[in-house]
This record gives sequence, C-alpha cells and structure tokens, in this order.
Amino acid sequence: MAKCDICGKGVTFGIKVSHSHRRTNRAWKPNVRRVRAIVDGKPCRINACTRCLRSNKVTRAV
Repeated sequence: MAKCDICGKGVTFGIKVSHSHRRTNRAWKPNVRRVRAIVDGKPCRINACTRCLRSNKVTRAV
C-alpha cells in the first residue's frame, strides 16, 4: 500500500540499532497520500508521495 504510483517509491527495510547496539528489523515507509489527480485526461484516485505532490509531478483534480 505504501507505494507511490508516480515515482515508485516504496518501503525500505533496514536494521534499527539501539544504544546498547541491539539490532532489530525495521521499515521506513514513504509519506503516501491518496489524492484525486488527472491521469490520461480523466480524474482518478492515485497514491502519490508528498515529494511528487510538492514538486508538481501530479496534476490535482478539483
């Protein structure tokens, strides 16, 4: 679900390291919003990350 339809940014996995250096798995999720956008001349709902929304890669529908 946490995947941008514009740039394809998705979940990144890594390891959380505590102060005592205990290592556990964790995930970084992108800030994805469900917005109405113009795609192929028609308004439809897409998942877009806030980076794409801020850089005007998405044409918002009213």
